[in-house]
Amino acid sequence: MNGAPTPPVNLQAYEALAAERLPRMVYDYYAGGANDEILLRESRTAWDALRIRYRVLRDVSHRDLSVTIEGHRLDWPVIVAPMAFQQMATPEGEVATARATAAAGSGMILSTLSNRTIEDVRAASNGMVWFQLYIYRDRGITAELVRRAERAGCTGLVLTVDTPILGRRERDLLNGFHVPPEFPAPNLGVDMRSTLGAQSDMSSALAQFILGHWDAGIAWQDLAWLQSITSLPIYVKGVVRGDDALLALEHGAAGVIVSNHGGRQLDTAVPTARALGEVADAMAGRGTLLVDGGVRRGTDVLKALAMGAQAVLLGRPILWGLAAGGEAGARRVLQLLRDEVDLAFALAGVRSPAEATRDLLA
Repeated sequence: MNGAPTPPVNLQAYEALAAERLPRMVYDYYAGGANDEILLRESRTAWDALRIRYRVLRDVSHRDLSVTIEGHRLDWPVIVAPMAFQQMATPEGEVATARATAAAGSGMILSTLSNRTIEDVRAASNGMVWFQLYIYRDRGITAELVRRAERAGCTGLVLTVDTPILGRRERDLLNGFHVPPEFPAPNLGVDMRSTLGAQSDMSSALAQFILGHWDAGIAWQDLAWLQSITSLPIYVKGVVRGDDALLALEHGAAGVIVSNHGGRQLDTAVPTARALGEVADAMAGRGTLLVDGGVRRGTDVLKALAMGAQAVLLGRPILWGLAAGGEAGARRVLQLLRDEVDLAFALAGVRSPAEATRDLLA
């Protein structure tokens, strides 16, 4: 006799479940990468390639996973990355994510391309919420988004700098990706329907929107402009080089997020697991250092901390959890990963994030 289906036991299993439930166009938009998707694959395998030199006889009977990021105490060193159009995964969209992350003692970064308003998402969470943004050609649009984020109670701004134009995402081209008309984008600051509402000639409507509105000419001096209109700390997301990390700090950034946009921009770029050590060495403990890209296991989190990150950003697995079970699915994904992080700490002889040091890596 067949019983109830076995619930997913890891984050990869949630992706398989989401692939069954999501429309092909939506799944491929979430899952896909640029060009041949070499970086997409290597973002995962680069973490796998790192080896742990674990410690023994360390009395790991009591472990504390908590970290403090810019005054926010998190129960464990994981923050949900900014991801677009989450209502395509579940009706509550980013509000479900906000509730799940708050319940998990984590934090989240809300995407400019979200389906739910900054205000609704901030109201749904009693935890850490930062707002991710791009700099528009019309600086007034960016300034108004910053003001909205401040008024709503967001406590940080995440400036994404690896998308002067959109990478070539061939799955989206083949699928004629478009945002279904029932899903708004209330934080864009402009009406996207003229370019995102329909698809023609197999060209990416999202790329057309970005080309028309986001400023490909931004440079380091624009970071100073952004600082001039806000008192919130600014984190520069999309850095994979030590010299760029130093420039970010020199231009006033509060921190850096090592990221290659989930393998969705420049294919064959460096995986973040390989870039992180160089960036950490360059920053030498100055500013906040976070990393995303391919994190799927608790051991990945341990390795990131050992290389110098203060926390990691978790991306696509949250979408898979939302697709599988809404807020409850996202909570389950976070709980699975937290359990793995705790296990990795214990088996590596690590009792707190402070004890996750570079000598743990072979």
